[in-house]
Amino acid sequence: MLKLVSDTSGKKNEYEKYGGKAGKKQQKKKKYGAGKEKGGFPKWILFLLVFLLLLGIGFYVVIVGFQVESVKVEGNVHYTQEEIIDMVMTNRLDQNSLYLSLKYKNKEIQNIPFIDTMNVKVLSPHEVQITVYEKALAGYVEYLGSYMYFDKDGTIVEVSDTKTQGIPQVTGIEFDHVILYEPLPVENQKVFQDILSITQLLTKYDIAAEKIYFNESFEMTLYFGNARVRLGSGDNIEEKIMRLKTILPEIEGKSGVLHLENYQQGDENITFQLDKDSVSGN
Repeated sequence: MLKLVSDTSGKKNEYEKYGGKAGKKQQKKKKYGAGKEKGGFPKWILFLLVFLLLLGIGFYVVIVGFQVESVKVEGNVHYTQEEIIDMVMTNRLDQNSLYLSLKYKNKEIQNIPFIDTMNVKVLSPHEVQITVYEKALAGYVEYLGSYMYFDKDGTIVEVSDTKTQGIPQVTGIEFDHVILYEPLPVENQKVFQDILSITQLLTKYDIAAEKIYFNESFEMTLYFGNARVRLGSGDNIEEKIMRLKTILPEIEGKSGVLHLENYQQGDENITFQLDKDSVSGN
């Protein structure tokens, strides 16, 4: 007898060709594919979350770990400590020592009246030091309602509407004009050497004179309120200032003239001549 045998291999191959159960499972597996497991998050989202977390921690460390808590200011005379800090730390970012160190790295602060330069140094994440280098001012003259400050060479370096504590006014010298960054046009330029010498000695012996007056012979008189101290010429000037240091407490608040024009070291007889109004008042 002839047996009829069906060829199922072709159908099987055809079934598998179009998918079949195994193919469907494979497709489902691919659907869930690389990047996540069934029921989980894609790996790139996990990486992103970790990155944002680390970024947040770093940001917190920079903000909190480098917050400026203490500022030291050195060398300031004309400006207060608070004014200097306001000049350096101009915005909220400047409260961060890391940002401040980058902002002023290899950079000096200039173009501020009465100041040559300022340096900013970060001592620690929470401590900053500001060093101020002020212009060396010998004195000032008053001209057209303003105060003209000059250096040791008599060159006008600043013009201001306010007086600076510790800088004496110089009177008695004649000039007809003033130009910023140029020397005062006085007949005897040697007067500035005398001004420099006297101001350095006053600083050395911690004496604060309000005014230095020069007469026609360029002899000096120092003013302390209503008390005047005549120093005469520049001879023995340091000995005179040393003696003045010991006498000043005795003439404080008085009105008159202390004569040191002819003082020599060791002299004991020194005259303080009271003003007539002061004598009559007593």
